[in-house]
Amino acid sequence: MSNREDRELNEVELQAFAAELDALRQRTLASLGSEDARYIRRVRAAVRACCWSGRLLLMLGWFPPTWLLGSLLLALGKILENMELGHNVMHGQYDWMNDPELSGRDYEWDIVGPSDFWRHTHNHVHHTWTNVVGMDDDVGYGVVRLFPEQRWKPFYRWQPLWVTLQALLFQYAVAIQHLRLDQYFKGRLSAAELRPLLRQFNAKLLRQWGKDYLLFPVLALLLGANALAVLVGNLLANLLRNLWTFAVIFCGHFTEKAAVFSKESVLGESRGHWYLRQLRGSSNLEGGRLLHILTGNLSHQIEHHLFPDLPARRYAEMAVDVRAIAQRYGQLYNSGSFAGQLATVLRRIWRYRLPPQAALQP
Repeated sequence: MSNREDRELNEVELQAFAAELDALRQRTLASLGSEDARYIRRVRAAVRACCWSGRLLLMLGWFPPTWLLGSLLLALGKILENMELGHNVMHGQYDWMNDPELSGRDYEWDIVGPSDFWRHTHNHVHHTWTNVVGMDDDVGYGVVRLFPEQRWKPFYRWQPLWVTLQALLFQYAVAIQHLRLDQYFKGRLSAAELRPLLRQFNAKLLRQWGKDYLLFPVLALLLGANALAVLVGNLLANLLRNLWTFAVIFCGHFTEKAAVFSKESVLGESRGHWYLRQLRGSSNLEGGRLLHILTGNLSHQIEHHLFPDLPARRYAEMAVDVRAIAQRYGQLYNSGSFAGQLATVLRRIWRYRLPPQAALQP
């Protein structure tokens, strides 16, 4: 069970709480401008520079340290594209710029999952029903039990193994989530409904595999470079991006003090209740500017859940006000170091693999 100390708010307090957060949102919206546009364009340029310099270094083969540096630069470019560029752009954070390359409705990111899948499962479902058991599929992603409120199933005994596989293959886990294969096998989704989703998934999968594991290795062959070095470098870059993304997302949602909610608790939910749920169901990571950039500012997961369509680079300054508002209303502001928050996630994974009575034992 989550270890939180929150004061319950009455309706008047909830309205005031929502009004303060709405006012913060409006102040930030009114101040968006050239600095925000310049920032995201610099991020886009950094992604391109990292990816292309990494790929060029990989063309030099296994010669140290160029192969390792090339792999790390390519991984850095993929992490930046995934976290600070793609994720935030697809939330519509920069739609006000009217830049076709930064359109939230049209952006296609560099992972095997189609962006349309993510815009539905993440932007719509997850952000609407954050941490509501039975409505938010991100609670355990269907294979992990992280809260006692989740019904235990025998295969959870092996969830440390499932989580390890999920972390290594995280981009595939994110993509497959939208296919709702569990609903198909239960007979709630027909083959006719699943087929177009599979076609879309397969097309994006082949595109990504073709780029990373065919195009650039073949190009290396044509240039007389080591194709195997390029292939393995791409594999390593994707692996590092998967592990990093997994760790950031799990630390933002499933720490010791993150709360989950029942379906009944969100019936007739007011804006104040919705804000309160975002605050209680989220976890922040403390660190320097580099950490915030590499996490796509999801190190400020509380602020992201409260204001998903505001540019993420603003979350650090907004966090000062959000923390103060939370304290005024007697709410825990869940924030800690990356290592500390990750440790509590790993403890949850280990503890809740067991049946309820066993998991309650110290």
